[in-house]
Amino acid sequence: MIETERLVLRPWRDADIEPFAAMGQDADVMRHLNGVIDRDAAIAVIDRHRVGQARDGHCFWAIERRADGAFLGFCGLRLGGHPGTGVTDELEIGWRLARHAWGQGYAREAAEASLAWGWANTDRARIAAWTVPANEASWGLMRRLGMSERPDLHFDHPDFAEGHPLRRHLVYTIDRPTA
Repeated sequence: MIETERLVLRPWRDADIEPFAAMGQDADVMRHLNGVIDRDAAIAVIDRHRVGQARDGHCFWAIERRADGAFLGFCGLRLGGHPGTGVTDELEIGWRLARHAWGQGYAREAAEASLAWGWANTDRARIAAWTVPANEASWGLMRRLGMSERPDLHFDHPDFAEGHPLRRHLVYTIDRPTA
């Protein structure tokens, strides 16, 4: 569990299913992720995060607001990207917040805490993030976190056909801070 001034990043609980499923039904939240998902797909995502936590000791953790325990979304680190791309073996930082949590600095606070945890608890030389070019909020946060765009690692997502608006992905990385 990671605590910040306003947030707790923690393993997933069954109580997170309903608010996470509701996020998955929000077209604005899901617009850069191939559209809304149903409850079963949301449960499958949570299950993958739980497997990652058990296997690797980290995942995209659930975020709750410390003041009231409200579920806000997720942020954290996971291993591996998409097979056949330049990010296959990267340690990825990622985030997704419910719309009611946008614009309040929660994503940055959670991402900064996740990066600090990654540097303290892994031996990785860098941490990467990726998104589609249209997701300006996400790559803007990557820049504010001090990440640098890596055109040499940009890739075409293998799940999307040629010409699909979500096929091309931009990659940003940040190197381990020097002591």
